[in-house]
Amino acid sequence: MKNVFLTSLKKLSVNMLFMAALSLVFFSCSKEEMNETELNAGLEIQAATKSDKAAPAPGDMSIGELAVAEPEFSELVEALLYVDKELDTQLIDMFSNGSDQYTVFAPTNDAFYHLYDTLDISDNDISNLSATLVLDVLFYHVVEGRRAANSVVPKKNLKQIETLLGESFWINKDQDIMAIGNEAKIEAANISASNGIIHVIDTVLLPIELE
Repeated sequence: MKNVFLTSLKKLSVNMLFMAALSLVFFSCSKEEMNETELNAGLEIQAATKSDKAAPAPGDMSIGELAVAEPEFSELVEALLYVDKELDTQLIDMFSNGSDQYTVFAPTNDAFYHLYDTLDISDNDISNLSATLVLDVLFYHVVEGRRAANSVVPKKNLKQIETLLGESFWINKDQDIMAIGNEAKIEAANISASNGIIHVIDTVLLPIELE
C-alpha cells in the first residue's frame, strides 16, 4: 500500500512540474507579446500609466525620433521645426541626437487645435504666433533628466515641476497639471526613449496668463 502511495505521489509530482513548466512557457510568450505592443514608433496613446510604476528602461529611439514617428505629435514637431527655422535653436537635433536626458510633457494634435481655437488662429498654423513665444511654450513642456511618472506625480498634495523655461507648473495625485495660464492632464505616461521619457498631455501648457 505504501509503495502504491509513493508511486502515485511521484506521478502527481511529475504532472505538477509539467503543468508548472507549461505555465512558465505560456507566461514568457505572453510577456514577449506584451513587450511587442508597448509604445514605440507608431505608438498608440493608451490610458495613463499608474503614477507609482517604476521608470522603464531606455528605449531604442530618441525623443525626437518618437515624436516624428507618431502622427499624434505632428503639430508638436511643426512647432519644433518652426522655432528651429526662425531662431536656429536646433531643438530637433537636441532631442534626436543629444546625449542629455529630458522629460517631455508632449501635447497631442488635439491639444494644439484647441490652442488655435482659443487664440482664434483659423488656419491652424503655428507660424501665426511669435517664434519667441512658441519657443517659451516649448521649453515650458521640458524638464531636465529622466523622470518617470512615479517621480513627477505625487502620492498626495502637489508637486512642483521646474521646466527648462525657468518657470514651474504643478501636478496632483490625479495627474492633473496646473500651469501658469491653464490646466492639463496626463493622458499616457512613461513612453521611454533612449534620451528620456515622454508623458502625453491633453492641453498645450501656457507659461503666461491669457487676457
